[in-house]
Amino acid sequence: MTTVTRRNVLKGGAAVVGGMASILATGRAPAYAQATTVHWLRWTDFVPASDQLLRNEIAKEGEKALGIKLNIETINANDIQARVTSAIQSGSGPDVVCVLNNWGQLYGESVADVSDLAEALGKSQGGFYETSRAVANDGKKWIAVPWCIVGLQIAYRKSWFAEIGYTDGKFPQTWEEYREAGKKLKAKGRPIGQTLGHTFGDAPAFAYPYLWSWGGKEVEADGKTVVLNSPATVESVKFMVAFWKDAHDEGGLAWDDSNNNRAFLSGTCSATLNGASIYIEALRKPDTYKTEAGGQLKDDILHAALPKGPGGQFSYHVPFSNLLMGYSKNQDAAKKFLGWIHSKDVYDKWFVSQKGFSVGPTTDWEKHKLWGDDPIMLPYKQAARTGRFAGYQGPSTRKAAEVVTKYIIIDMYAKAVQGMPAEDAVKWAEAELKKVYVRG
Repeated sequence: MTTVTRRNVLKGGAAVVGGMASILATGRAPAYAQATTVHWLRWTDFVPASDQLLRNEIAKEGEKALGIKLNIETINANDIQARVTSAIQSGSGPDVVCVLNNWGQLYGESVADVSDLAEALGKSQGGFYETSRAVANDGKKWIAVPWCIVGLQIAYRKSWFAEIGYTDGKFPQTWEEYREAGKKLKAKGRPIGQTLGHTFGDAPAFAYPYLWSWGGKEVEADGKTVVLNSPATVESVKFMVAFWKDAHDEGGLAWDDSNNNRAFLSGTCSATLNGASIYIEALRKPDTYKTEAGGQLKDDILHAALPKGPGGQFSYHVPFSNLLMGYSKNQDAAKKFLGWIHSKDVYDKWFVSQKGFSVGPTTDWEKHKLWGDDPIMLPYKQAARTGRFAGYQGPSTRKAAEVVTKYIIIDMYAKAVQGMPAEDAVKWAEAELKKVYVRG
């Protein structure tokens, strides 16, 4: 088998575009004369049925359609960055890595240009959401192929909120209202569950839009001028300190993205920002997860957007993108695999298995019949249209990705909750941002 280098792939990119378009349209590609193994590293999905589908069905279909062996490896999402760094340093590892957030921007010099694939995908499926484009395109080329976006909404106990006045599926609309509701619920032993820990999803998806909703931001539109230390940011931190003490499970400082799922499903928290995995798990095991009255928990779960603040109402949803690694010796096969798995017929099977936990990276997936199956999931349907992403008001560059990876914004709030004066917490975060944006 001939080794395919990154240079050869880039030189042959133009010739591949037509082929990629046809793969996306038909879901088929010419089989290889010899079976090449493509190693795909991704997270352990919060929807177990999707991982089972990939391994037990889609991998076998890929072997028939493409003549390749697909090695799917799943690990904890919080461990992916360490694996990517190690693989780049050693020059060997997975051919394709599914990364989260804007992590791909950190590895732009170490991946193959996949502009042909991404452009064909966007053109054939209604165009990308802005979030998908922001994290997978460096302004000159596509450094990753967008895979999906996990929408974040607040899962909450309908009956418990009704007890404190939020009937008919209503939910607090402002942070002040949410704090008062949480205070009443915590007094009943039903606090809000939220992480301010070093974890990939729920922590940044809460802290960033919370900051924006008060009028705070990291940088100006130039992506260089750090403006975090503002009265709006200081006020957001002061409010968070009281909000945390009054309404939250204070152990959330140490939570990862699964602790809140367990807390909600066990009945120890009343609401939490999350993907739809809590509800999907309750649906999957209706006789396992029960309310205190003995009813099925799935019937007592609703979803709502994060509340609004003085600066507006915002959201942050978690995008996933596939990197084709520059060191890979199987780039041609890996490219064909990526084109094939994104084809509508193949991707549709995975999309359906997610039950709305993930939306596609392109707008066509909003039209899917799945969204008519369960009204409880409808808040996730168009969630990706409303999201901002890290780095606002500037672009979501490599520097913005470094800030996410270092958890600077999350730590600003965590330090204050643990006792640091709000002004000092903001000054600390501002200094850390300047190390990245100005001196980095």
